[in-house]
Amino acid sequence: MKLSLDKKHNLTGWIFLTPGALLILFMSFVPMIKALILSFKTGNGGALTWSDPIFRNYSQMFKDTVFIQSIKNTFFYLIIQVPIMLILALILASILNNRNLRFKGAFRTMIFLPCATSLVAYATVFRTLFANNGLVNLVLTKIGILSQPYSFLTHVWSARIIIVLALLWRWTGYNMVFYLSGLQNIEYSVYEAAKIDGASPMQTFFKITVPLLKPTILLTAIMSTNGTLQLFDESVNLTDGGPANASITMSHYIYNLSFKYVPKFGYAAAMSFLILILVAILAFVQMKVGDKRD
Repeated sequence: MKLSLDKKHNLTGWIFLTPGALLILFMSFVPMIKALILSFKTGNGGALTWSDPIFRNYSQMFKDTVFIQSIKNTFFYLIIQVPIMLILALILASILNNRNLRFKGAFRTMIFLPCATSLVAYATVFRTLFANNGLVNLVLTKIGILSQPYSFLTHVWSARIIIVLALLWRWTGYNMVFYLSGLQNIEYSVYEAAKIDGASPMQTFFKITVPLLKPTILLTAIMSTNGTLQLFDESVNLTDGGPANASITMSHYIYNLSFKYVPKFGYAAAMSFLILILVAILAFVQMKVGDKRD
């Protein structure tokens, strides 16, 4: 049987897609289904039995004070850090997109470099900076703002704020690159026309840059929300969730339940699926609010 040219093209496409699709199926979706089944089981370590009632793990989560605290902490990081990071990234991208700016390549590299830093390494650096004998305490005591070193990592709000600062330092440049890419797809003549018409830089930013970058802003908002809801490294390496679980994140608590305490894999799997549901809901809301295309 002779195939038409279109059918040959389709068949070739499916042949190339099949290996990748099978890998995604067996490496992602099969583990997800197994984790979903696991979330309905209870017990410690490998001695697992079906929960009675079946949704016991899911109902238990909302009585777990540590997990409730981890949700509050994670949403605190989300609400404070993500908007500040995206606004900073957008402002920096707009400044570095200026054709007349000298050494803009060097500035772009310097702002993006934190993204290339190891998550553990940069968390360790921040932990050292804000230690009792660290550089921040040294500078603040030398200039007279503090009379004695302040234990930033053992106080609730300062520990949370340090995590926010660390996230801003690490990820602002990453989002800036997305905005720079979007800005370079906007014809420069649009800005020149606005300048000729007497538009101020502020008007140009809000009336041209922001509307034309809306799809990119939506993309970065969804990615940043997803990443913050799964925040792990900073909580583990900067504060170890302390003091007294005041800065612990959902992913950090799931890790503790699975590998640090007596293993409760079913309970941890149920928490993981709650994160999945939260990510899906917030992504859906952001797309509905941010994407106004017909």
